[in-house]
Amino acid sequence: MKLRHFLSLADLSQAELKTLLDRAIALKHMQRQGERYMPFTGRTLAMIFEKSSTRTRVSFETGMAQLGGHALFLSPRDTQLGRGESIEDTARVISRMVDMVMIRTFSHDNLKLFAAASRVPVINGLSDDHHPCQLLADLMTATEHWGTLEGRRVAYVGDGANNMAHSWMEAARIFNFSLRIGSPASYAPSADMLATGGEYVTVLHDPLSAVEGADLVVTDVWTSMGQEQEAEQRRAILQDFQVNHALMAAAAPGALFMHCLPAHRGEEVSADIMDGPLSVVWEEAENRLHAQKALMEFLFGIGPVAALQGAS
Repeated sequence: MKLRHFLSLADLSQAELKTLLDRAIALKHMQRQGERYMPFTGRTLAMIFEKSSTRTRVSFETGMAQLGGHALFLSPRDTQLGRGESIEDTARVISRMVDMVMIRTFSHDNLKLFAAASRVPVINGLSDDHHPCQLLADLMTATEHWGTLEGRRVAYVGDGANNMAHSWMEAARIFNFSLRIGSPASYAPSADMLATGGEYVTVLHDPLSAVEGADLVVTDVWTSMGQEQEAEQRRAILQDFQVNHALMAAAAPGALFMHCLPAHRGEEVSADIMDGPLSVVWEEAENRLHAQKALMEFLFGIGPVAALQGAS
């Protein structure tokens, strides 16, 4: 089977992604029914963390355990990466000992260097440019509620230049939905990133205009890891972009709210929205587990999604 990596949503075709989401829903149902399914017996996932995590570590480690495999946690302190070994040499060594690698890191270029030298599939658990595993969970949640996002309107409010906004732009083009990015001009996405979404993405600098008529409203923290020194400046610039009752009132009837977590209530989202009936945040968080199990099946060449490899 051809070696495949998952560094951004664009690494999979629309048909593969749609089948993967259906498979994730099926795996979730199997888990809740107590069905024993362990196709990963004897397989090991190396998890390399340069950025700290709750959901990424727990979901990948639990997913491997549920499907019969083993996950190995590695931080820079635990490897020679923290002592100057090259990314390529680390990839060559680790990929001869494990069956798959998940990396949560800063530089997307370094992630690509690792994947280019790896003999096994590499998954982007998060980089500064993309967060595709979170998008799988978000798209899975939308699929559970609506069947598809095709033809719907999504509003992303806040920092339009961060990894979540970038991955939502890719998703808009792949899944044929309208995405409005509501962000200050100083935090608008770059032209290169905008090009990944094409005509499906519109950037607006008024949050109410961005949210108007939206079926789904999404946000993220205003200050990501590595940007802590900018926190006060970001709060001052983004303060009018909080997702709150007034903003959600402009969305379509029955609109849903998503947040990739962790959330800062009172900053990017008000507590009444975060914890209210419009929020599907906890479903979204749980779905990281099941979406990633379906992704690992695909990359291992197991299950219904793998049969589609190369189909489009």
